[in-house]
Amino acid sequence: MFADWWRSGSAVRWAVERLSDGLFLGTCGLFRWNRNWRSCVVGYELAPFARGNGYMNEALSAAIDYGFDTMQLNRVEAQVHPQNAPFIQTLETLGFLCEGYQRQAGYWRGTYHDLLQFALLRSEFRRRI
Repeated sequence: MFADWWRSGSAVRWAVERLSDGLFLGTCGLFRWNRNWRSCVVGYELAPFARGNGYMNEALSAAIDYGFDTMQLNRVEAQVHPQNAPFIQTLETLGFLCEGYQRQAGYWRGTYHDLLQFALLRSEFRRRI
């Protein structure tokens, strides 16, 4: 699926590895790329044992940097479940602002779920040095 997204030009996805030993931790990337609007959505998956160590903050920062520089994005969006406090904290650390509440915007495991809408503009991004 990720390879198909890359070939179609609608998304880019990277593997996240631990630098010390190359252990696979998850993936992150930018998808739903709207070239005309210069926007996309960020997403990721991270293994439970790797959570809370700053890996995804570092990976998403690099992905977003790529989006603003290489893809020439102006806006990166994220939708997150209201109870997913770790992802909300990561988004806020990266400078994302909550823009609203989307009723029943997600659907998984046979149930509709409300989501929070976050976004980060190019002018707001705090680059990691």
